[in-house]
Amino acid sequence: MAKNPVAWFEIYVEEMARARKFYETVLDVSLEKLNDPNDPGVEMSAFPSSMEGYGATGALVKMEGFSSGGNSTLVYFSCDDCAVEESRVEKAGGKIQQSKMAIGEHGFISLAVDSEGNMFGLHSQK
Repeated sequence: MAKNPVAWFEIYVEEMARARKFYETVLDVSLEKLNDPNDPGVEMSAFPSSMEGYGATGALVKMEGFSSGGNSTLVYFSCDDCAVEESRVEKAGGKIQQSKMAIGEHGFISLAVDSEGNMFGLHSQK
């Protein structure tokens, strides 16, 4: 495989405003509204990205027939120090599943559950 394996991710949500506020608060970013020209009933809010930067970006998605929570894919967000973002989770309406822990030479992770019931990870080198 010549490229990194992930090209895009989607996190399905029940309430877009609540989920958008959660991720904007925890990650200290602004999400951008996306329109789906093929289905105007789909709501999407994209995470900020740089086409020249490493890694993938994605979006929160509200779509009929796709529920939040209970999935088996875990998205990790890059951080300078995952303890900083972890400290914002509960105030934003989520919960901590696993506090910051070392993963050897690969740095540190925290696991959290968002306002919609989706588990996600935070990753940092320090």
